[in-house]
Amino acid sequence: MNILFIEDDPMNRRVVKDMLDVAGATMAEASWAEEGLARIDAETFDVILVDLRMPGTDGFETIRRIRGRGDEKAELPIIVVTADTAVDLRERCLAIGADDVLFKPVAMDALFDSIGRVLAVRGGGGMIL
Repeated sequence: MNILFIEDDPMNRRVVKDMLDVAGATMAEASWAEEGLARIDAETFDVILVDLRMPGTDGFETIRRIRGRGDEKAELPIIVVTADTAVDLRERCLAIGADDVLFKPVAMDALFDSIGRVLAVRGGGGMIL
């Protein structure tokens, strides 16, 4: 499984990468939205993890741009990983096209459960962690 994590904080990327390594998944990294969107153009991913609060283009706009693509990559599973705890945040993320929302600090079992659920709903063909 190949996962892209769009997150500006290198420590957060490292923690999630270490978790995914345990499951044998490969994680590509992008430090900002534009880099992540370029990687989506150039590479193949099974799941996209995206932070909401990044310099420049935020996670909300990143999700909108992925969902607005005119190709099959518009349907990539997207899981928000955020420290933002606004009351309506989950609903806002789901409304713009996120498949799930995880709150930092992310526990390994919560990450794996979310990826498994999202892939099962989107027809991930048994690629559940």
